[in-house]
Amino acid sequence: MAEEKAEGGLVFHPLDQFIVKPIFGDGPVSWYTPTNVTLWMGIALLCIIGLFVVGSRGRAVIPTRVQSIAEMIYGFIYKMVEDVTGKDGVKYFPYIMTLFVFILFANYLALIPMSYSPTSMIAVTAVLGFGVFIAVTVLGFVKNGASFLSLFWMSDAPAILRPIIAIIEVISYFVRPVSHSIRLAGNIMAGHAVLKVFAGFAALTLVSPVAIFGIVAIYGLEVLVAGIQAYVFTILTCVYLKDALHPHH
Repeated sequence: MAEEKAEGGLVFHPLDQFIVKPIFGDGPVSWYTPTNVTLWMGIALLCIIGLFVVGSRGRAVIPTRVQSIAEMIYGFIYKMVEDVTGKDGVKYFPYIMTLFVFILFANYLALIPMSYSPTSMIAVTAVLGFGVFIAVTVLGFVKNGASFLSLFWMSDAPAILRPIIAIIEVISYFVRPVSHSIRLAGNIMAGHAVLKVFAGFAALTLVSPVAIFGIVAIYGLEVLVAGIQAYVFTILTCVYLKDALHPHH
């Protein structure tokens, strides 16, 4: 640290907050090791259960505030699935609802000081993104058979352009899980890194007022981003599901 100060380098490391650490001890991290990632995913799961199971267990006609929040989220996602995919897609609502609430709670819990953001880990978002990709691809072939390939064939385009468009469509289709994963992880990681940078500058007397204002502004932006990214991930999942159910252009 002293050497960094002497060389005029940074005295804080914005990406250190994303290091995966074991909860117990300082040993190596294996696939079975409880880490800060699994801890905060578990906390997100408990919060979801608390809202949708415990908080709504009364099923009152006049709902409590907690039940109202749960019903509002439920209705919002149900309407999204129905509007984007049609009636055929409603049966897959539980899966899409699960994705949304997990990402939403993980994003907002990560805004608590000293917490950890599971959705900033590409390993976590890749499981979510590739899970959606595999699920909708398998569903597309199960529902439509070989005619699912018509998703890549623009029958309305000029005949000479159809093969070229088909190649582009195939490439873009296989890029979907990558962009789906990186978009979420990149936005969450970038926001937290910027917050850490401003927090580091807040220790300097001359720029601390500006840095504190920056922290407040970025934090407010992150509150929006946390919800928007959960929404974007979910609505893209609905779009991909629609393609699987109705592949014909």
